[in-house]
Amino acid sequence: MDKFIEINGVRLHYQDTGNPSGRPIVIMHGYGCEVATVASIARILEPGMRVINVDLPGHGLSDEPPTPWGVDLYTQCIEGLIASLGLRDVALLGHSFGGRIGLLLSSRNQKLVSKLVLVDAAGIKPKRKPKYYVKVYTYKTLKHLLPILFGRSLGARLLDKYRGRAGSADYRNSSPMMRAVMSRCVNEDLKHVMPAIKAPTLLIWGEDDTATPISDARTMERLIPDAGLVAFPGCGHYSFLDNPGQFKAVLQSFFKNELTTPNN
Repeated sequence: MDKFIEINGVRLHYQDTGNPSGRPIVIMHGYGCEVATVASIARILEPGMRVINVDLPGHGLSDEPPTPWGVDLYTQCIEGLIASLGLRDVALLGHSFGGRIGLLLSSRNQKLVSKLVLVDAAGIKPKRKPKYYVKVYTYKTLKHLLPILFGRSLGARLLDKYRGRAGSADYRNSSPMMRAVMSRCVNEDLKHVMPAIKAPTLLIWGEDDTATPISDARTMERLIPDAGLVAFPGCGHYSFLDNPGQFKAVLQSFFKNELTTPNN
């Protein structure tokens, strides 16, 4: 069921499905995605659990944040949603960018979060190749030169065009506000919060993931006290779509006490 709620000044869209009296689980998609992207995950959990599948601010039918939010403000937004819905003993599932929120929320609200699932999750600062730093320093140089050469207004437009060409596909396809959000969040390293996570944590990864490599998963498994990793060979950043059968079996096993249907 589609619903809307205002949290921290943002109109948030979410779907509330499954068993209303079951353990609640909040599903948080990745950057550039929406509730439809992770709908197959929701369907696995609906027999037995109350599933809250949310469009993160700036995605799907949810409003953009009013300022370039970092991971902390996104986490506060999900905390506000959970509080407004009166949820307790909550499980979290985060894919990619949604994993950042899951990491931070689980580490600082241990009494609220009972289980955590991280699917090809972000949260570790990526290792950069030399060409990345060439782009960064070129951008910084142009940021100073273009306004001098072409004036402030035209210089800003030319700089934005350069950033669009040089950035990733997600960056190019984003609005100016969400580009600022992405620039702010992508380099936030959350390794320091991982040892504080007390909830049993399931890591599900594609071994061929190039966006959040399997080495990130192994680091999370080492730093999160009660974490276990399941890796799928031949799968990429969307392991739940690349290998839906095994993904379903692993997730059902992790939530076997909450689900009411047998594994199939």
